[in-house]
Amino acid sequence: MAKQSGLGDNFYIAGYDLSGDIGSLSNVGGGITPIEVTGIDKSAQERIGGRRDGRMQFSTFFNPATDRAHLRLSALPTTDVIASYFRGTTLGGASANIVAKQINYDGNRDNAGAFTFTVEAQANGYGVEWGRSLTAGKRTDGSATNGSSVDFGTGSTAFGLQAYLHVFAFTGTSVTVKIQESSDDGAGDAWADVTGGAFTAATGITSERIATASGQTVERYLRVVTTGTFSNAVFAVSVVRNATAVSF
Repeated sequence: MAKQSGLGDNFYIAGYDLSGDIGSLSNVGGGITPIEVTGIDKSAQERIGGRRDGRMQFSTFFNPATDRAHLRLSALPTTDVIASYFRGTTLGGASANIVAKQINYDGNRDNAGAFTFTVEAQANGYGVEWGRSLTAGKRTDGSATNGSSVDFGTGSTAFGLQAYLHVFAFTGTSVTVKIQESSDDGAGDAWADVTGGAFTAATGITSERIATASGQTVERYLRVVTTGTFSNAVFAVSVVRNATAVSF
């Protein structure tokens, strides 16, 4: 795959698409916090891996319209929020996700008249998780639908997965969004639900993180399907298929 720019990206938070209000993301980072264990007999630092962490820092324009950046971010919720950055809106593209506390909403009015805000979301419980999008940005289903598959290209893995959902709009009784798997894209191995891969049935705007068992086998191909009674469901899904054992 060739090098890419950051043009055409999307950013979602707590079931709202704020892509048009985000001017830049200055930090989508994370990893382990190193623990220094340097002995007195060493001439250089020694470190081992510590706890996982992560953060998303971004700048927004002032937009007080309904469900846009100001109303969504100025509330400074004390509960967790889920944020997802989609590198483009191509099915299978890279995506970063975080369960976080929003810690600020700091405004700045410069001498040219621009009014912008800086926001930081700090990870709570899981750190930043990079995965791939199982929807091409936002997907709209008008009824139960089998989505297109993504080829993860390395056969099966044995370390489970995590997945993130944002539901942006909904009309109906409920919609269940779930992940299915196949070893050969359904050619001979029929598509089957991933154990632990179904989100809670949604009845409105929402966001959620789910995780399977950590030692669970996950097949090469994954797709998103919807079931339920509804006439409109607009949503996005990102999945992290673990290549090695993880713990939180």
